[in-house]
Amino acid sequence: MDPDNLTVRVENLEKRMARLEELPERVAGLEAHVAGLELQFLQFRAEVRDEFSALRAETRAGDEETRRVLRDEIRTGDEETRRVLREEIRAGDEETRRLMRVLHEEVLARLALIGEERPPGLAE
Repeated sequence: MDPDNLTVRVENLEKRMARLEELPERVAGLEAHVAGLELQFLQFRAEVRDEFSALRAETRAGDEETRRVLRDEIRTGDEETRRVLREEIRAGDEETRRLMRVLHEEVLARLALIGEERPPGLAE
């Protein structure tokens, strides 16, 4: 076997081994990171569960007036969304109409220009 080839192969193996020796440290770092994320996720779940439980308890404990107020707030939010969308649609329609008028006037101006450029014998 060629000694140069053997040297290259041994060097490649040494590089691979060096990278493999780094793996346990890298994996340990990832494990710590994942554990931190798991803890944060569990805390978040607990907070959300507690908040929903509190909301349910308030809703159950509340009187009919409280339920009516909550329903009105929900409906108002929907009505507000519809109102905003209607305003945006109207604004878009107005802009479209304005552009149509501009284009219409431009077409009329071009037609007039074409009519002026006709030779006298081709006039209507």
